Amino acid sequence: MTDTKSEIHAHALLIDKLAGGTATNPDLPLAGVLIADFSRLLPGPWCTQLLSDMGATVIKIERPDGGDLSRSNAPHFKTGSVYFNSVNGGKHSVTLDLSDAKGRAIAHKLIAEADVVVETFRPGVAKNLGIDYETAQGLNKGVVYCSLSGFGQTGPLSHISGHDLVIQALSGFAGLSAQPGKAPDVPGFQAADYAGATMAAIGILGALMKRRATGLGSNLDVAMFDSLFSMCNISQTGSMARDVGNTGLPMFEVWGGNPRYGTYLTADNKAVAVALLEKRLWVNFCEAIDRPDLIDHDESPEDRHSNHGDKAARYRAAIAETCAAKNRDELIDEMTRKGVPITPVYSPDEALSSENVAGRGLIEYVDHPAEGRIPQIVNPLATSGLAVKGRAAAPEAGDATDAVLAGLGFDTDTIAQLRSDGVV
Repeated sequence: MTDTKSEIHAHALLIDKLAGGTATNPDLPLAGVLIADFSRLLPGPWCTQLLSDMGATVIKIERPDGGDLSRSNAPHFKTGSVYFNSVNGGKHSVTLDLSDAKGRAIAHKLIAEADVVVETFRPGVAKNLGIDYETAQGLNKGVVYCSLSGFGQTGPLSHISGHDLVIQALSGFAGLSAQPGKAPDVPGFQAADYAGATMAAIGILGALMKRRATGLGSNLDVAMFDSLFSMCNISQTGSMARDVGNTGLPMFEVWGGNPRYGTYLTADNKAVAVALLEKRLWVNFCEAIDRPDLIDHDESPEDRHSNHGDKAARYRAAIAETCAAKNRDELIDEMTRKGVPITPVYSPDEALSSENVAGRGLIEYVDHPAEGRIPQIVNPLATSGLAVKGRAAAPEAGDATDAVLAGLGFDTDTIAQLRSDGVV
């Protein structure tokens, strides 16, 4: 992915020093792409893990005094964080003190060889550390530089730390569950983190395609807020209609107002998810429970995402009664045989061991040098041949420091001195 013969030689030499895992698979789309990853916690590491899965060689730069803070996140396997392992697989770790001039000089050598640089510092911090876009571009004209932050590099909230809950709150997404007199529930999914990570990965792929065609690098300003807000097009339908003078009614009901699209309790006090939006599915359900009186033959496609008006109470009662009459698994078995889309609401443990996860090959077990055999969630692009099915385990802090420094031209004595000085 680099441009001149000398760059290609140095670039290839560094990747060769890290040979193993995805770096040696020429069939993957990002084989030969080198990423300098200055990100930590989430969402940056998940973004770069996606790119590693697709064949990129990712060098994760960590602090010498313990590395990425998420290494301490509970729960653990034997000793290491399950979370850290789930977002840093397939990478190579270098410990580097960026506050030291010698550490910054090493970072500059790495940036000069990299195709992509990813950083997740607050705006201004990368510049203070000497690894900002302007510096990177001066070292490497064609670099794809991605800044991934909570609220972007500019704007009124750019100085605010980008924690997922704050971003979900400001996007309007968390407010969907608000009830009078009760604060909304804390969301059970880090939607802003993963939205930002996904948009960053897409942006990096697009920028690499642009560079292949033009030779030009890119400066990507990816905000978690922007990324999540762009995915809130359904939840913002009413507000966008009102914004230009319309009523926004009837609402697009997928947030609990539609009795045919929600969750219900079964006889054993477990929960099921009911998704009977389309008329044909509702008819199937009504016939399955012998309630033809609930079928509205005049129902139109517009009713699919409505609250069903004065029919809602009867619909909700019939579904609730059906679910409450049987234990969860008995109900699911009956509805599945009759082609009715009612499914269990699984706990994380149940989902991990479910038939569908196994059937789709979404869990792969790999050997970790310290933890033994551990599970990984498989990249969904693996079934299409665009990503590895089983990535190498997450690195120990600094496991590739010597190899990377050697690839950058440092001799053994210099590396030893850098260690002695606490630079690496």
